[in-house]
Amino acid sequence: MSSRKTRILLSLTVVAAFFGYRFTQQNTGTDAKDTITKPASAVAAIQPVMLGQIAFMPCNLSSLMRRDSLEAMCGSFEVPEDRSQPNGRKIKLNLAWLQASDHGSALPDPVFFLAGGPGQSAVDTFPALDPVFKEVRKQRDVILVDQRGTGKSNLLSCTLADDANDTAAKPSTEEIQAQTQACIDQLSKHADLRHYTTTDATADLDAVRQAIGANQINLVGVSYGTRVAQQYAMHYPAATRSIVLDSVVPNTLGLGNIFARNLDDALTLQFGLCSKDPACKSKLGDPRAELDTLLTKLRAAPVTVSYRDASSGELKQGVLHAESVAGLVRMYAYMPLASALLPKLIHEANAGRYENLMALVQMLYGDIKEAMAMGMQMSVVCSEDAGSMVARVEDQATVLGNDMTSSMATMCKLWPKGMLPKDFNQPLATNVPALILEGEFDPVTPPRYGEEVVKSLPNGRLFVLKGQGHNVIGAGCMPKLFTQFIEKADAKSLDGTCLNALSYAAPFTSFNGAEP
Repeated sequence: MSSRKTRILLSLTVVAAFFGYRFTQQNTGTDAKDTITKPASAVAAIQPVMLGQIAFMPCNLSSLMRRDSLEAMCGSFEVPEDRSQPNGRKIKLNLAWLQASDHGSALPDPVFFLAGGPGQSAVDTFPALDPVFKEVRKQRDVILVDQRGTGKSNLLSCTLADDANDTAAKPSTEEIQAQTQACIDQLSKHADLRHYTTTDATADLDAVRQAIGANQINLVGVSYGTRVAQQYAMHYPAATRSIVLDSVVPNTLGLGNIFARNLDDALTLQFGLCSKDPACKSKLGDPRAELDTLLTKLRAAPVTVSYRDASSGELKQGVLHAESVAGLVRMYAYMPLASALLPKLIHEANAGRYENLMALVQMLYGDIKEAMAMGMQMSVVCSEDAGSMVARVEDQATVLGNDMTSSMATMCKLWPKGMLPKDFNQPLATNVPALILEGEFDPVTPPRYGEEVVKSLPNGRLFVLKGQGHNVIGAGCMPKLFTQFIEKADAKSLDGTCLNALSYAAPFTSFNGAEP
């Protein structure tokens, strides 16, 4: 068995198949592997600060991509792993508290940031979004809770075998099962994998809310975090002052087989920018046709490529597979500024120049491995979406095809599953003020999802951001509108005309950029 090939497919199947990972974190200022929580100097001499019942100590949230560290207060809060067994195993939730600038007069309803994935750490990923929260933080505290199974909250991350000789074909069902079982065996030594679902996480959030003494909170969810926010608002309506849903999926939607079609639809829009540009079309042809040609070629015969490692600069050799290219295309499609490079990369590869494409594929896999808690993601996906993991005839000719769905279904047959409340897939219907954001080119949560969600939210409003992809709260003037919404809790009063200034990312016709 080629363990590395199987590990890569598992990573892409789980991480790329769901809806939280953002390749574009590299472009917005942080990557999960770059963000660390470290004690401030001389912490031992500082007394803890209490927020309700929880003790916090000064700390810095640091990122290699930031010049300055982010001052915060760090603490932990213990909850039962299985709430039906309160005397059983406990989980220490990792917390960070970012105090309002004017801490003495902070408003009583803090903002809870909910990370994507599922599998990302809120504490690790927030520094990239801190500029978006700059004005909000003048009046309100921000609370970060590493969801159980992520970050430092009993992390569920598998350490799988690695094989440098990646020359095998697509792994078999038996190989996927073996790696999945190895992950289950490894993680089950310190976790009951049935109790790491969204429902468990929302109960944790409310326990933290009560412990810090907040009567109401504002929820800001990105991608998978929008599922957490909707479930919290459904089950704890009195405690929810407002919700922001950035790149939202409806509660009603089973996510097992939606990815192939959504990606193809987004690529039609994104690649269309090249087809409509005479210079791009002349130099690079039809990007979708070129992509299909490349994938067909690699499926028939994967190519051994010598390339320079993007991190170390070392000359390396690897095998480029169609599945790897499809995964890269999907990740780049999350951010149109990155996907603007795809037509050039694909055209170069079809001309036999695979080096740049291969280097980026390998860099992406490393980022995925570090950014996601695979075990936590599997507990969520398999408990909540396994029933919708069905291969479809209409997806066979798409970029992703049915391999991802089939692999997910294979893994979920083995993975321990948690129980869901009966209303889990009911639409969120509440009077809670709601701001819903979608990107026009989003390859995983397209605008129609936001249109569906806002129908049952009488105090909700949807903004679709022109030319944007996944996770759009930081685009253009959106931070200003976000601040106004948190201040007034009234989405319908927002003047969104400033969003008209957003523009489309011009496709690269060379590695120096677009045509002048």
